[in-house]
Amino acid sequence: MKIAVLGGGHGSYAAAADLAEQGHEVRLWRRDQAAFEPVRTTGAITLTDDRGTRAVPLANATPDLGEAVRGAELIVVALPATAQEDVARALAPHLTSGQVVFLPPGTFGSYVMAEIARQAGAHAEITCAETGTLRDLARKRGPTEVAITIRATRLPTGTYPAKRAAHAFEVIRRAYPAIEPCADALSAALMNAGPIIHPPLILMNAAALEHFERWDIHSEGTQPSVRAVTDALDAERVVLREALGYAAPHFPLADHYTSDRWMYGDAHRKLVDSGDWREHIDLRVHRYMLEDTALGLAFLASVARWAGCSAPLANGLLALAGAILGRDLAHGPRTLEALGLAALSPAEFRRLLEQGRA
Repeated sequence: MKIAVLGGGHGSYAAAADLAEQGHEVRLWRRDQAAFEPVRTTGAITLTDDRGTRAVPLANATPDLGEAVRGAELIVVALPATAQEDVARALAPHLTSGQVVFLPPGTFGSYVMAEIARQAGAHAEITCAETGTLRDLARKRGPTEVAITIRATRLPTGTYPAKRAAHAFEVIRRAYPAIEPCADALSAALMNAGPIIHPPLILMNAAALEHFERWDIHSEGTQPSVRAVTDALDAERVVLREALGYAAPHFPLADHYTSDRWMYGDAHRKLVDSGDWREHIDLRVHRYMLEDTALGLAFLASVARWAGCSAPLANGLLALAGAILGRDLAHGPRTLEALGLAALSPAEFRRLLEQGRA
């Protein structure tokens, strides 16, 4: 299958290498041409996992977005949610009917990117899909090197619009057999693990993150008090999903620490043992703050407001993060209010998620 992978971060390089090694024709696109030059020169990404280290050739490494997505059945946007709007505008003139745009994860980006592309003049009948996490827990170790610690075994995924889910799943499953259908894009967005696990970890470890040059929030930073807050925040998410009528499995985050039922199986120990998450985290610019908190957690809190569900921890963590950043996060760009969706009735919202915009 012809697949375009967009982005230059950990997830993009891992996706490109993994999919190319599976035999797919992978075109990798990255905006930062200087940083991309080593991959363009070698035409390959060096992949390290439990099978060892090897160079994986790519079909194409290009700074030309049109060239990357031309003829691709699947477009994997393994970029932070903060980049989705710009990428959607850039993609709009290159999209063709039948293509599937896959966001692992999405932060409700499946709706956002589809709407922005439509507003930018895209007339193609595409389907956007998003899942609850990246397929690979990975870290880049150099300009052409990426290490994959864990691959997801279950990927809850929803589509926008939901009426085209059958086609989207047929395409995505050829690349990612671990996907599991969710009811729609909102259900998938409320599976996103990042806004649950990362805000408590960075905010409750804020002093250590600012004091030490490198700190592992998954090792020393995950203590019983942090786990208690994370579990309580996740309980708010599950209650919200149930209030909206979404059925189990809800992938409770406790399983990440205690069992093999979670998206990556029993993942926490592997994360700690790898050492790749002992890193420098600047609270003001890191994606755990700008993506998972300012966008993802704010989105969850806004859905709770719309649904009439209590979410004191989500709102409290947003207030703490806003104090650090010096701005109000409760009414940010990825909230239902900012997206123009807060006035919809439940029936209207369900219809929009199923049918898309006319």
